[in-house]
Amino acid sequence: MYLHTLSPRFCETDALGHINNTVLPVWFEQAREPIFRLFSPDLDTETWRLIIARIEVEFTAQLKYGADVEIRTYLEKVGNSSMYIHHEAWQKEVLAARGKTVLIHYDYETEKAASIPEEIRQKLLEHIQK
Repeated sequence: MYLHTLSPRFCETDALGHINNTVLPVWFEQAREPIFRLFSPDLDTETWRLIIARIEVEFTAQLKYGADVEIRTYLEKVGNSSMYIHHEAWQKEVLAARGKTVLIHYDYETEKAASIPEEIRQKLLEHIQK
């Protein structure tokens, strides 16, 4: 599992004082950075090899400004060219949101999915959790 702790910014709140629903996909993307670095260690967009096929977010409790949020990220499944990533957002020991992202290892030149290199696959499998 990958762990990422962040402090919500005031600008991420909505009129009701909650963390806005549009913020969670951004936080989850930020928490995926260690996965991105497996494919592109320096995050060079010229050699980027990932695309998003799906994003889901389910809200289970309110997130508020003023308390840190821990994002827990792990892999549910690693396929030939795809990976299913699970995220959880925890605040004050309460699961407030969970999400799923499907990433595809992609060849932008051929515009087709590409097999995940075995070395990277092995590193991803270290973070499998069901």
